[in-house]
Amino acid sequence: MRRFAHVLVAVTSLLTAVPSAHTALAVGNSAVNDSAYVQHLVFNVTLSQFSNAARTRVGLQGTAGDTWFDWSTDLCSAPLVGNTGRSFNFTEPCRRHDFGYRNTHLLERRYGGGGQFWNSASRKRIDLQFLDDTKAHCASRSIFDRPSCYGWAYTFYGAVRLVAGP
Repeated sequence: MRRFAHVLVAVTSLLTAVPSAHTALAVGNSAVNDSAYVQHLVFNVTLSQFSNAARTRVGLQGTAGDTWFDWSTDLCSAPLVGNTGRSFNFTEPCRRHDFGYRNTHLLERRYGGGGQFWNSASRKRIDLQFLDDTKAHCASRSIFDRPSCYGWAYTFYGAVRLVAGP
């Protein structure tokens, strides 16, 4: 019984130390809250935490089935390559990248920021997060697949820097 209590305390401590995808964010839709939420999911949570939120579309209020944000994705739309290959699977990095782009555009349209939300700096920051996510994925691959995976990571990054604007 004593051992069970120790394990229970350890697990509960760990769970309270790891923030969920929507903790510490103000509730209610406004430009500030919406922007903070998008920034939080794109830059401040692990890719795994983001993926869990995306699967159920957990919104600002913490409820599933959110329709306020754009959760759609085309998974990188690389027509000849796709988002997976023998040495890589960029499905989740692509999903987060799409979320960042689509919702930063959405904030711009919704709140008329005049470039406050979607601009070259925000685009570059989202693209760099995409590169970090793909490289983190590559680091988890076998040592034999890593060189090819990193090559694809930089290729995908170069492609989004080349074709997406501003």
